[in-house]
Amino acid sequence: MVETEHRVQSEFETLYQRDYSVQAPDMRRLYENAKRDQWNVSRDIDWTQPVDLDQGIFADGLIDGFGSPLYEKLDAAKKRELNVEFSCWRLSQLLHGEEGAMLACSQLVDMVPTNDAKFFQATQVVDEARHAEVLSRYLTEKCGGRIYPMSANIQHLFDYLLGQGKWFIKTAGLQLVAETFAVGLFRMLAETSQDPLLKSISKRILLDESRHMGFSVIGLPDMIASLSPSDMNELEDFTAEACRLVLRGQFPREAFEKVGFNASEIDEIKKLRVESAKSSDYIYFRQIFRREMYTQVVSNMKKVGMMTERTAANLRKLGIDPSIDGRTANLESQLAN
Repeated sequence: MVETEHRVQSEFETLYQRDYSVQAPDMRRLYENAKRDQWNVSRDIDWTQPVDLDQGIFADGLIDGFGSPLYEKLDAAKKRELNVEFSCWRLSQLLHGEEGAMLACSQLVDMVPTNDAKFFQATQVVDEARHAEVLSRYLTEKCGGRIYPMSANIQHLFDYLLGQGKWFIKTAGLQLVAETFAVGLFRMLAETSQDPLLKSISKRILLDESRHMGFSVIGLPDMIASLSPSDMNELEDFTAEACRLVLRGQFPREAFEKVGFNASEIDEIKKLRVESAKSSDYIYFRQIFRREMYTQVVSNMKKVGMMTERTAANLRKLGIDPSIDGRTANLESQLAN
């Protein structure tokens, strides 16, 4: 039986803030934008729109091993089946991440220091619930209930975030790293998905995610500037570990097994995946995902005051150049398991 729940032990301090004056105007503006931009999954998504699974969901070029001899030996029906299973595995990981983000943000409502931040975090709880709702409904109603289990890396990251008692750790792991990873994937889907319904869903989600990253840029700098050396070291090391968890180990083995690939073929696909990342033909990753995950996360770390020598060294170990454009990042190290 597939595991559908697990328990995480958590302990954190709740700050009951009763100063209702506007202390952070930029954060209050973000809250106003969040209220303005709310959308309803039941009302604003056209669920009557059919999804043609025979046409595939993701762009074929996003499938690991696309164009390889292992891929080309498949007949047209098997290629379509692989596309659907691969797409659903990826969407399942995004779904589990949105559920984890909802739980983490509900904790942050208690923990953040001002009512401006608490009000905004309350809207993000609603945003993340909506994202989990729309992805679960898409996978259930349009993809035959193909919801895959959470990957070990995503579970490890969120178990740590949810059990962590420091709000700046939760915010950095969630908004600086996990949200940036999700934005990169949703932008790829909004621009390249073969399914129009998924394209429209991804565009809706992206409108919310831009606000979520804005929370960390506005809320973290003062806190980071006040951290003790030991707390700063903890934050630097955790952020590097969070980057490692989202960039590595996200290989959809179960999807390939479902289509009938054996263990040796799957290992070959994993090797091909690394080689493809070094090729100029790997345009989706280079132009979209890399732009978001490398450029944006490095840029935001600089904005919040986290790009210390220690952080830069940690990023280099992961193959990420701590410059804004990230042009010399080593893609192979990101994809190795």
